[in-house]
Amino acid sequence: MTTVYTFVPAPGHKYPDHPERPGRFDVLEPRLGSFHAEKIEAKQATREEIARVHQPGLISALEEACQQGGGIIDYAPTFVTETSFEDALLAAGGVLACTRAVLRGDAKNAFAIVRPPGHHAEPERAMGFCIFNNIAIAARDALEKGMQRVMVIDYDAHHGNGTQAAFLNEESLGFISTHQWGIYPGTGWISDAPNAKKRIVNVPLNAGAGDKTYTRVADEIFKPMVESFQPQMILVSAGFDAHWSDPITTLGLSTAGFYAISKKLADLAEQYCGGKIVFVLEGGYDPGNVSHGAAAVFSALTNSKSQPEADDPSPYPDPDHESRIDEIKQWHNLS
Repeated sequence: MTTVYTFVPAPGHKYPDHPERPGRFDVLEPRLGSFHAEKIEAKQATREEIARVHQPGLISALEEACQQGGGIIDYAPTFVTETSFEDALLAAGGVLACTRAVLRGDAKNAFAIVRPPGHHAEPERAMGFCIFNNIAIAARDALEKGMQRVMVIDYDAHHGNGTQAAFLNEESLGFISTHQWGIYPGTGWISDAPNAKKRIVNVPLNAGAGDKTYTRVADEIFKPMVESFQPQMILVSAGFDAHWSDPITTLGLSTAGFYAISKKLADLAEQYCGGKIVFVLEGGYDPGNVSHGAAAVFSALTNSKSQPEADDPSPYPDPDHESRIDEIKQWHNLS
């Protein structure tokens, strides 16, 4: 079996001077044929599939807003254009195509490179540059297809509030989010979901948190959580805005750090899920970082012997997070 990917660039979904733009893929797109992965086609998700996560009223309102020409729909600012509704259906469909290919055994693992992103979109509203919550829709679909437990791990720089909201009361869905504390959307503290200890885990990090911190988080939080929850499939919200040079965040990962955390997740999937893992692109607003981050993910998924070629260590110190990690472990009773 091979690694597969979908590619949904959504060229019509754009707004002047907005960081979430088609140009995010300018450096990546010419490289896609070099990653030893097979492209599969995305098709639009149905409204019924979207409605597994989102309220029908939201779906209708977004469609109407796009038909009327679009505009800014929240303070992030999130925008829609005339094509955004169809683009968002295709982005969700691209994630569904990857997830289903892995579930059927047609692919070993997968990477859905799609926009608009999704992890901020809540059941009742689009927000944070996100229209539909692509990864939550795929997680629900995996349950529909027979999975009993699915876990989403989100290493985007921003808290995956929409995924948390979608999973809040569902015992079969687990969620872990690492994110920079104090930035948009302002949620994601350790005690955010007290009713879902050991199932919804927030890992708020200080500015500058880099490769060393993320390695500790993977080893001391991701691993015991996967061991405890025993998912049958892992979905990953991969946000390359956690890179130290991203223009809108101030975390500290390097390309080597993205590779290390992605490889650890792929190894956990191999150990606990029969290898079933799907990465889904979320943020990342420097085109070079998106390209290098995607290369790191493909290297991890294909078990490539060659490491990502980018040599871009953070020039900033990685702050001490020992007490924060200990607090998270105590809150969730992780050994």
